[in-house]
Amino acid sequence: MSSAKISNRDDWVSVFRAWQRELNLDERFTRDFMPVAKYGEMKTEEIEFGDYKGRPKWRNARQVPDQRIRDSILAMITFQGDTEFASVEQQRQLLETAPSDADLKCLVRIMQEETRHGFQMTDVLLEHFGDSGKIEAQKLLERRATKNTRLLTTFNDPITTWFDLYLFQELVDRDGKFQLTMLSRSSFAPLARSMGPMLQEESFHLMTGHQGLTRVLKARRVPLRLFQKYLTKWASSAYDLFGTDHSGSAAWAYVWGVKGRYNEDTAKEAADKNALNEAARAAYVAEVQKLVDQLNEQVPEGEPKLRLPDLKFNRRIGDYAGKSYSVEGVELSKEAYQKHRREVLPTPGDEAELRGLMKDHDWVLGAAKA
Repeated sequence: MSSAKISNRDDWVSVFRAWQRELNLDERFTRDFMPVAKYGEMKTEEIEFGDYKGRPKWRNARQVPDQRIRDSILAMITFQGDTEFASVEQQRQLLETAPSDADLKCLVRIMQEETRHGFQMTDVLLEHFGDSGKIEAQKLLERRATKNTRLLTTFNDPITTWFDLYLFQELVDRDGKFQLTMLSRSSFAPLARSMGPMLQEESFHLMTGHQGLTRVLKARRVPLRLFQKYLTKWASSAYDLFGTDHSGSAAWAYVWGVKGRYNEDTAKEAADKNALNEAARAAYVAEVQKLVDQLNEQVPEGEPKLRLPDLKFNRRIGDYAGKSYSVEGVELSKEAYQKHRREVLPTPGDEAELRGLMKDHDWVLGAAKA
């Protein structure tokens, strides 16, 4: 990709087209498609929480009263945009192996919407953050999931099968819903106004994932032990997306009104600013558990039910990063933990078995016949 620096939207579009070409994106995804920015309405014109509560929301970066707040907003936008473009990079090769025409159409739509979400964050960067925004907007298209350089580890993990994709949409995209919701009441008006349209589109991604997993269970071709292993893998990865425990940056973002709680509109109690990430993660687990309960309705009587891993298992950030906890949350010796990981996470043999099942085209309900 060109190392030329962007100075306006036309420059960014040129870099965007180069990104598409470099990834060799299918023309069904790129033909006649150019992302657009969409801004919705805010629930209120006033800052809704934190030390600036009751004051008018900041409509541009010049109104932001402190450089630290401006830097916090810039970081929030950059991280969100990075995940959107990374998702496209992770999913792009699956266009060639869609189980059905309906699945293919869904994926094309989702990839276009993820790209639009990335451009939405780009638009805010270019419009409000001067040279810093231009630099970050260009970096959004220079980092690569394929080269392990995206900002969050989960968005560097390869998505190699459609079963991985359904789990990614169910679990990782659901984290996205939480993040967008927490930003929807931001004190920075352009960011808050971006969230409504993004959330509307994100709901389709979540539905696609949950329906896909339900179809897999109804087909009864993927063994439950494999289903459980992949569920454990993606769930434990999604836990990390809520950030470190006792996060100072999350606390300050709340104080400044930049990012609220998931239930900010209904919460009766004062925010525990020392445990904001933990509270969001707990709310996420509670929501996902209900979805797992729904999936378990498709598990035959007498078969082991699907379960979420304990929050301590397989963590890469936070208090439990690198610690030797089992999927039940029991601390193990390092030797026992390594053996346990091989038992509960997908192995190369598991992936080969899954790919073999997929050759028969009946591994998911509604797949195209060979």
